[in-house]
Amino acid sequence: MKPSLIFSFGYSENPLGGFADIPAAKDHIVSCDLYALPELELDRFSSLLISMHSDQQFLAAQADRIATFVRDGGTVVANGHFAYPFLPGMIGFHTVEDCHLKDLAVVRVADHPIWSGVSERDLTFRRGVAGFYARVWHDAPAEATVIHALGHADRPIDILYPVGNGRILFHGGNDLWQFRGSDTTAQIGPQLLQWLFPGERVS
Repeated sequence: MKPSLIFSFGYSENPLGGFADIPAAKDHIVSCDLYALPELELDRFSSLLISMHSDQQFLAAQADRIATFVRDGGTVVANGHFAYPFLPGMIGFHTVEDCHLKDLAVVRVADHPIWSGVSERDLTFRRGVAGFYARVWHDAPAEATVIHALGHADRPIDILYPVGNGRILFHGGNDLWQFRGSDTTAQIGPQLLQWLFPGERVS
């Protein structure tokens, strides 16, 4: 199967980010600087992994290429607050006004193998503080499956939706592959890799 491509930002000592802690990741994921995107042959890759730290204004200038990649059967996993139109079907984020602790609780709306065995409490709290997983929500595109929401089921934060022959998984917060602590969120990275490469041994 074609490898995944994760975009780096000049940090050559750890180009795979949180995936570096997964031994099999180096056999399935390659890294490239984000600003090399215009020259890349995207059909060499099965998926694109986009960090919350990405330059979305630059990505918006590449939106047509990204959309074509997905429509042709590729997968995009993107994180962050959607501020520029680089993904088809997505629009801007919403903050929660008059926010209270209950409004930051991560609510599971649908089961998904990436989050199998991951508790909603561990998603909500990190060292007793809420909001590290997500602090804003996004409107779900048509035909989307909402996996998690923020405080209420109608405030999506994890969204999976089809585009042509491909799919987009959007997480409205910190990079999914950065959760690798001592609680159940440590399962997200390995299970995301398994979802990207079904049937292959990635553990």
